[in-house]
Amino acid sequence: MADQLVIFLHGVGARGADLAGLGPLWQARLPGTVFAAPDAPFAFDQGGSGYQWFSLRGITAANRGERIVAARPAFDALIAGIIAANGFEGRLDRVALVGFSQGAIMALDALASGRWPVGAVLAYSGRLATPGPLTPATGTPALLIHGDADQAVPCAESISAEERLCAAGVRAELVVEPGHPHGISPQGALRGVAFLARVFGVSGLEPPPLRA
Repeated sequence: MADQLVIFLHGVGARGADLAGLGPLWQARLPGTVFAAPDAPFAFDQGGSGYQWFSLRGITAANRGERIVAARPAFDALIAGIIAANGFEGRLDRVALVGFSQGAIMALDALASGRWPVGAVLAYSGRLATPGPLTPATGTPALLIHGDADQAVPCAESISAEERLCAAGVRAELVVEPGHPHGISPQGALRGVAFLARVFGVSGLEPPPLRA
């Protein structure tokens, strides 16, 4: 049986395979870990063969929270299925949600709403759009990583998310990457796996260098 489960949550219009490549790169630093990279539940509604956690058509700051709430049942069913399939139903403290962009929004919502008291949440280029008041599982630490040159999701969103989570009692930490746009940098990937290894108490090999 695996020691940890890491679930990757991709961005809008993408596929699970777009993040799956991090698993082999992180395996040496997280021995005994199984990695899952599912496709989001809904087909991307703006063309292409990708998927989405919720639609961006007509989205505004005012209605984004409603869409996230509406997306919860499908998200929860998907996550619950992965956890059950890998034998982690009674070991949520050994599960991590790792999201990018829209996937990070869903990961942060899972934490902020208290629905998924997992071992860790790692959010790249995300935002916390969960309607208040927040009711988080305060035992779940969170690391937010965001480039300050992000034109898709402003870095200010992660700054705000850290403040809101900390105010709600979550051990949240923010890393701002100077000059980095929307995406996961090699340095960000290394910071992320180091965070997970620390949370899970894993002592493994250092991961190989990641290409820019």
